[in-house]
Amino acid sequence: MTAVLPGRHRGRAVARLAGLRLLLGVPTVLLVAVGVFLLAAVSPFRPVYQYFGVGIFSASDADIAAAERSLGLDASVGEQLLRWLGGLLTGDLGQSLSMRQPVAQVVAERLPWTLLLVTLALLVSLVLALAAGTVAAWRQGGWFDRAVTAVGHTLEGLPPFVLALGAIAVFAVAWPVLPVAGLTDAGAAPTFGQVSRHLVLPALVLGVSQTPWLVLHVRASLLASLDDDHVAGARARGLPERLVVLRHALPTALLPFVTVLGNRLPELVTGAVLVETVFSWPGIAAAVVTAALAVDFPLLAALTLLSAVAVLAGSLVADLTVLLLDPRVDADV
Repeated sequence: MTAVLPGRHRGRAVARLAGLRLLLGVPTVLLVAVGVFLLAAVSPFRPVYQYFGVGIFSASDADIAAAERSLGLDASVGEQLLRWLGGLLTGDLGQSLSMRQPVAQVVAERLPWTLLLVTLALLVSLVLALAAGTVAAWRQGGWFDRAVTAVGHTLEGLPPFVLALGAIAVFAVAWPVLPVAGLTDAGAAPTFGQVSRHLVLPALVLGVSQTPWLVLHVRASLLASLDDDHVAGARARGLPERLVVLRHALPTALLPFVTVLGNRLPELVTGAVLVETVFSWPGIAAAVVTAALAVDFPLLAALTLLSAVAVLAGSLVADLTVLLLDPRVDADV
């Protein structure tokens, strides 16, 4: 994007940006999906072995051949790819070898739990970043600013699974107040109370793991905004410093924050994979690990396709939001 004066063509610029992203997004997503499918096809692993599990040791060659025919694995790579692409058009994503059910059913059952986790984690990171970043910039050079900066730079280098293990050590071992695995207690129904208790630690860990980049960006952006002319004018009019920061400087500082938030979406997806695995959260991200370990190509290709769509959609929403909110910005398309 480039900074230009606003004009009556803003609506057309928004439509042009959305149309171009969609036009480029479709082949990009297909290219990613085909790439994953072809990489999986040339791997030395035989999916039928994972389908049989330990039963492969007692299966005869005829049993293995029959299973490959029933699963469509006896066809050439090109035929499997064309069949898989044709299934995409009709909503048939194939059969998951590890889950023993249609891929579409796996996605439908697990996606809501991942959306719940990611949404709550995003809210946690937004609240922490806005509160800590604003106060740190407001009190630049003070002890809180130094603490936020030091903790932010430290957390930048920590992968989410380290935070997850630390949270388990504190809240499950040293101070056992929260569950650390699964959606509910063993044998319990998935009630609101059960799911909420089990959601606390995964959401906090995933949210905190995404906070450092956001809080440091809010702090830096707000510090730059505090030197703007309109902020100086507000101070010159004698407004209280609290109003100057919250009503005049912060809104300007948050506009580029939307773009940063959209760019962090891939890291959020990656973090969700690790967090769901550590906490045994039954979401779609944990299924990625299961599919990779089980050489479940249909499920892995579908989940990769879904991740690519989520990343492209997040980037598009962020850019459109900035374009609509900031009159100084126009789409450079």
